[in-house]
Amino acid sequence: MIPKNLHGAFQVPGLAEFRKHFQARDSDVLIITTPKSGTTWLKALAFALMNRNIYPINQNHPLLNQNPHTLVLHLEYPNPYDKQHPDYSFQGSRRLLGTHCPLVLLPESVMNSGCKIVYLCRNIKDIFVSYWHFTNKLGSTETSFEEFFDLFCKGVSLSGPVWDHVLGYWKASLDKPQKVLFLKYEEMTQEPAFNPKHLAEFLGCPISQEEETAGVVDEILGLCSFDHMRNLHRRRNERDTVMVIGKKDVPNHTA
Repeated sequence: MIPKNLHGAFQVPGLAEFRKHFQARDSDVLIITTPKSGTTWLKALAFALMNRNIYPINQNHPLLNQNPHTLVLHLEYPNPYDKQHPDYSFQGSRRLLGTHCPLVLLPESVMNSGCKIVYLCRNIKDIFVSYWHFTNKLGSTETSFEEFFDLFCKGVSLSGPVWDHVLGYWKASLDKPQKVLFLKYEEMTQEPAFNPKHLAEFLGCPISQEEETAGVVDEILGLCSFDHMRNLHRRRNERDTVMVIGKKDVPNHTA
């Protein structure tokens, strides 16, 4: 059963707890995307950059044997709070966390604190096709392309209408550029060497000239490459946590 929606987004298990109990810290970093926008890749990249002094790029790096969703917990899902009252004290002094939550549903502490948001958007057509394939892969019943397209155009999604989601964070990045970094998937794949440096600068852990000369950027790009992510996914046989929406799940008032 799919819970009621709020501002166009379905309240997946944990979303209400996240909104009620989460208190952002000034040192927090939130990775925010819509589903199927490059979430796994951005989580891996941010984790590698922020923790490169703790985990040098070698055979023991966590990203070589753990899924990025395990290393960067998703706040709506029950991983950090399998209990009556969620415990958000997990991770160290600087928390790297993920969410698909639209801007309008973020806890007030996120926007009122000094925490940083890294947002990644993707071509909406690619999001749709990837989301349709992914949903049918995990669902017990298949949703036709036409049905899924109809739902998608109506804004039926776990994170609400994609265009509202993207526009909300785009405007926030214009209003608060020191707080919200708005990245585009297509630009990041076209300029792979520039973007890790830009992201590291925003996160407050800039890549030094010595690191660049030593090839740290290339090492991180290799570690977080799509081929590596796919191979890790196959080896671990792990899948994203997701609730699958089909036509039968849509309340009448969402049309």
